[in-house]
Amino acid sequence: MAKKNDSDIRVEMASKVRRMHGLFLFVALLVVARLVWVFAISGEIHHNAQKLEKRIFRTDTLYARRGSILARDGSPLATSILRYRVGFDMASEGFDSKELFKEQVDTLSKLLSAYFGDRTAAEYRRKMHAERERRYRIVYRKDTIAYRSEGLFSRFWDMILGEEFKQVPLYDTVRDHTLVDILPHPVDYTQWQTLKKYPILNMSMGMTYNLEPIDQRVYPYGELGRRTLGKVRTNISKEDATNRRGLYGIEYVYREQLEGNNGRTTRQRIAPGFSRMVQRDENIEAVDGQDVITTIDVDIQNLADAALRRHLQSQNAIWGNVMVMDVESGDLLAMVNLGETSAGSGVYAERDEYALTRRHEPGSTFKLAALLALVEDCGMSPSKKYDTNHGRAKTVGPKGPSIIDSHDLGGELALKEAFAQSSNVYFSTAVYEHYKNDPQRYVKFLSENLHLDRTVGLEQMGELQSNLNDYKKGGKAYWSTHVLPNMGYGYTIELSPVQTLTLYNAVANRGKMVAPRLIREIRRDGDATEEFPVRVLVDKICSDRTLDIAHECMVETARTGTAALFFRDTTSFRVAAKTGTAQYVQGVRRGDGYYYGSMVVYFPAEKPKYTIMTGVLTRRGRGGSLYGAGLAGPVMREIVYNIYYRDSEWHRELAESDVEHYPTKVKGGNIAAVRKVADSYSPRVSFDERDGWGVVKVDSLKNVDIKSIPTDGVMPNVVGMGLRDALFMLESRGLKVRFTGSGTVVRQSLPAGHRIRQGESVSITLK
Repeated sequence: MAKKNDSDIRVEMASKVRRMHGLFLFVALLVVARLVWVFAISGEIHHNAQKLEKRIFRTDTLYARRGSILARDGSPLATSILRYRVGFDMASEGFDSKELFKEQVDTLSKLLSAYFGDRTAAEYRRKMHAERERRYRIVYRKDTIAYRSEGLFSRFWDMILGEEFKQVPLYDTVRDHTLVDILPHPVDYTQWQTLKKYPILNMSMGMTYNLEPIDQRVYPYGELGRRTLGKVRTNISKEDATNRRGLYGIEYVYREQLEGNNGRTTRQRIAPGFSRMVQRDENIEAVDGQDVITTIDVDIQNLADAALRRHLQSQNAIWGNVMVMDVESGDLLAMVNLGETSAGSGVYAERDEYALTRRHEPGSTFKLAALLALVEDCGMSPSKKYDTNHGRAKTVGPKGPSIIDSHDLGGELALKEAFAQSSNVYFSTAVYEHYKNDPQRYVKFLSENLHLDRTVGLEQMGELQSNLNDYKKGGKAYWSTHVLPNMGYGYTIELSPVQTLTLYNAVANRGKMVAPRLIREIRRDGDATEEFPVRVLVDKICSDRTLDIAHECMVETARTGTAALFFRDTTSFRVAAKTGTAQYVQGVRRGDGYYYGSMVVYFPAEKPKYTIMTGVLTRRGRGGSLYGAGLAGPVMREIVYNIYYRDSEWHRELAESDVEHYPTKVKGGNIAAVRKVADSYSPRVSFDERDGWGVVKVDSLKNVDIKSIPTDGVMPNVVGMGLRDALFMLESRGLKVRFTGSGTVVRQSLPAGHRIRQGESVSITLK
């Protein structure tokens, strides 16, 4: 075989080089074409860049802090505090070593059990091991990394249609990184400072958990006023909002102001479990909620809650409510609504807004409205008398109802005594006689002058409107022979307790009816953004003369009437009151024996500052009282006395001095009690008897001389005594006592030494 010459070899080598050159050129063209395709035609780069950006950057929500609900003095009734939720990643790479995991979990379980005390260390350990076993499992997911088709033309056509990529199932991981709650509840900052020193929580195994800050609602005073404060709910459905299902209180009514606006921020991933905030134009700062300033006085709310709770338990009652209102402004200083958690349990909680949502027949507290109508609208004289039939049933009007008083009040009574003794017969007869020819006139006065046909402004809180508008329609269906007489003493008409309170407060406020105010203002960062001024419902409900008559009747009720048991001995100040009892028929039958007892009081009577209403629902057979005085009186007395003695406005402060001071006046009374006081504060005390009752004189040297009072059936000298001692002295001798004023007795109608006749009347004046 002939050897190739050099020329042939060169030709062959040149051929191979050309082929290799062509091959490289072809590959280069393919690369260029691919680059042109990727950069100019295909969306692959954009697609992958978006995927990469989503893995590196994420958008987080910045949650706004919910505003606080504050008492009138600024103390928080409901507020939000920062807590931390610790979510464990049981599929974390830090837990890959089973031996290390077992060792660390064992120690952590013992420490958590000792710290929280909610479960044993073994239970903590079992839970963490069980969750780790659950989180290591195979998980498939779909991802858009595969082309829909392989052909160049087909892929080009898919790109035009926007269907270049398709989802395919991929094997991802055997880890489930769902966060698990191991701790019993979120922890505050102080608790976290302790917990983060524990194994695992101190990052000894790397990033094995996520610390999530949360805004948690807390109520510093517990259940105090919780029905008024309300309940926090998010994602409220349209149906729930329409029907108010589970929605109530300030938290719901002012939810838009309290919630604020959430923001958003971008975070960049640095390492597994670590990220940092990135400034971007689309970031939005969170705007915290505003604060709602209420009119609630925490001290008064607390004492009203305690007094009502004790009394409900002692009476074995069903539910009760208390409202305390500032006379001039209408501010609701307290609103307590307590009901049984279960029948007969004796445990009471804030279950419903009884003061607003219970529209029912008020009973005798409505006699104030009847009195105002009779005197103002009809011009009836306070001396007008009607026969109360000695406690026997009396038919009022032709084919009218049979009305009876709870006890024998005698025969004919005038207005003041009938009001004080709460005569049903008197008011039923008086209203019927004056309005029988035009009952719509009665409704007109109640509506236009007394505002009793409308709500008082707390509709959003659940207040119900009265049923007076039904009677405005007229017609036989509404005006049977029983309606008008029953209206005279608080039946056939339905009011919510807050409407009754508003009427009495108008009398205390010299005729100006102001709306009850629960919210004073809305604030942001200490500055008011919305204010709620005092709102006047009626400028003047009646004349001053009518107000004076109503006032005298209410004072008489507290002095000698149905409220006298609780306020007759009140010597430091006077009280104006009215009690009421009504059969309760809302949702039950009249014969089921449910009774609503109430009392309304304003005080001090001479210059009223507070108006208070208490109402209690009970049932016959529960062992307690069925009448308004017995049901509401003990609660009312406790609240009134507590408020009076805590208000520094009514008590003068003593200035400190090194000079000794002695009393210039000493009231008479029990000799032993007077001696005990006088021995401490007077330079010399003289007396003729060590015990019994006596009158006191103080000479110019501040010496006290006590003279005993004879007990042989003659009129004693009570000048200089306080009301309580004077009443005891006189009534124990069989005298009927009338008194005016307050302070110390300065005058008595029967002279000392007068021979007493049983049942004789005596008047005393105090100043």
